[in-house]
Parts: sequence; structure tokens; C-alpha cells
Amino acid sequence: MQLNNTIKSIAIGSFDGIHIAHKTLIDKADALVIIERNGGYLTSGFKRSYFTSKVCCFYHFDVIKGLSTEAFVAKLQEDFPLLTKIVVGYDFHFGKNKSGDAETLKHLFSGEVEIVQEVSVQSVPVHSRTIKDYILEGNIEMANALLGRQYSIEGQVITGQGLGKKQLVPTLNLFVEEYVLPKEGVYATVTTTKTGVYNSVSFLGHRVSTDGSYSVETHILDEDLGEVKGLVQLRFVSFLRTNKKFETLEALKDQIARDSLSAKKALH
Repeated sequence: MQLNNTIKSIAIGSFDGIHIAHKTLIDKADALVIIERNGGYLTSGFKRSYFTSKVCCFYHFDVIKGLSTEAFVAKLQEDFPLLTKIVVGYDFHFGKNKSGDAETLKHLFSGEVEIVQEVSVQSVPVHSRTIKDYILEGNIEMANALLGRQYSIEGQVITGQGLGKKQLVPTLNLFVEEYVLPKEGVYATVTTTKTGVYNSVSFLGHRVSTDGSYSVETHILDEDLGEVKGLVQLRFVSFLRTNKKFETLEALKDQIARDSLSAKKALH
């Protein structure tokens, strides 16, 4: 790992979401050692690097989970030959069957080990699992407060029902993988495409008023972008309403108009 030969300090963790508590570790190190797992992410894989300027080095959990505590520390010292400092959270565990903790690391590593204590926002301890719970509840405002940024997802534009542009409002339909998706409903959002950043109102859930299928779709407010292709990002600002069924397309269209007004108020 020639790239890492000059790195003297690292912070270790999963860093899922790169939230406020993670940033307290990141600020104390030259680089991140990210323990990568499979699925259920706030921020998956290399996309963690979007939210930090530090070098990100990945260890996949399935590859290192069988290492003893001694073997794990030896690997760190081999991969980072100039390593003098390791930063971890108070609840850090490592080694086979999570047999080691931060104190074990202090015993095994000859350099400095800094242990960062629990961080809270509005008296709520900041953890990735807590943020996921808030997102699943639709409490986007609280999730964003713990993240220190607006929760975002990315997806490829796909062909939708075709109803939107013809009978309702034009929407971008997205195919989204890997992310934790918010509670079904309507949200005030900010949508980023290849052409710019736009205020929007977005729906996630089963289209109970039409074909019943699950969709993630966003309507750009006060703009007509025409045909959009490629990757689109949604940033969630606030939850507007739960998903509900409408008996007619006209009733649904009226509700979308009200949702658009609500989104405009939330975004200004």
C-alpha cells in the first residue's frame, strides 16, 4: 500500500453516514480505515469519500473478521508503516468475535491510541443506527441534525408509468439501490442532476392510487428540465405527509399541487 507510506495517524470505524460523531474522529487523523460491510447503508462504499477530504482506505469485514486482535494490529502496522496514532470511538471493537476493544488496542499498539467519547445532539447520542431509525420513521429533520447535513440518496433515472407528464405532473423516476429509504410519503427535497440543483417535491412508496408498485420519484418545482438521463441525487429536507390513496387522478393532482406549495414553504 505505497499510497499509505506517509500516513502517521488513522481513525478506524464503519463511518456509515459520516455523521457528526464520526467527524470528531476524522478531525484527529490523517486518514480513515473504513470497515466495509454489505448493504443497509446511509452512505455506501466509496461514497463515504464524498463527505471527507481525508484519504479513505477500506477493509472489508468478511476479509478481516477472522483475524485475532494481535493479527489485526499487525496488519495495520504493515499497511501503515509510519503509524504513530490510532483514533477510535469509545464503543470500538475489533478482532475475531469482537474480542478486542479500545483498551485492548491501547495494550497492543505501541503508539498513541485516542479514544473519542460519545457525542450527543439535542441530548440524543449520535449513532448510525439511531439516524437510520429516524429516517425510517420519516423524522428527516432529526436525522439531518445528527448527520450534520441533509440525508441524500442517489438513483438512475428510469421509465415510469407515463401518467405523470400526461395527466399529473412530470416526475423523474429513480432506481435506487443500497440506501436506507425513508418512510413512505411525500418530502420536500433538493434534486441534483447533471444540469443543476433544483428545489423539488418527492414521493417514496407504493403507488396505491394507480398501479400499486413501489417507486421513488421527484417533481422539479417551477422548472421544466425536459428529458433527464443518468444519475440523480435527492437530498431530504422535511417530511410533508404520509402516503395515502386517492379515488381519482384529479384528486391526486390536486393533492400534488398542495404538496408542491408545502415543499416551497419548507425550502425557503
